[in-house]
Amino acid sequence: MENNWLTTDELLRLLKAARERSVRDWALLLTGYRHALRAQELSNLTLNDVDLKTRTIRVRRVKGSLETIQPLEKRAGQPLLDEPKALRLWLMERKDDSNFVFTSQKGGSLTTNAIWRLFATVAEEAGITGRSVHALKHSRVTHLLDGGSPINQVKQTAGHRALSSTLRYVHSTDESAAKAARQAEANVF
Repeated sequence: MENNWLTTDELLRLLKAARERSVRDWALLLTGYRHALRAQELSNLTLNDVDLKTRTIRVRRVKGSLETIQPLEKRAGQPLLDEPKALRLWLMERKDDSNFVFTSQKGGSLTTNAIWRLFATVAEEAGITGRSVHALKHSRVTHLLDGGSPINQVKQTAGHRALSSTLRYVHSTDESAAKAARQAEANVF
């Protein structure tokens, strides 16, 4: 059974394939990953939600989740994860006068169906199968937890009101449990 999240290598392959297709596709998938966004949340993202000067994004969630203000960040040494650059390049390139961040070639917001299709196309080009655009949200939560972020902080990043929602994204294997136990023990002794 395949995971419903992307490994870090798969994520980087996906972002590379997206960047090769277009700046918009790169910015869209990177923003979806960085902020654990659903397709509808990406579709609804407006220009007023993104502030490149303060490097923040207002995330308006669906399904009764939290509204949050999150930083736009880049990862030193990993240009594919430079979210401010991706968004800046896309906003300079786009020709649409729509208030939505991610627009279609015909103008106006990308629909959720278009975002799902875009993800499927880019994933196929990156050699990734069995995942949907929702894998971006699963991946962000999984990567943060695997990296040692406290679950309450991950809950906030994912926009979950209840910790039980975040726990649905927790994946544990014998190997990851053993690694966590070794790290915890090293912190104690």
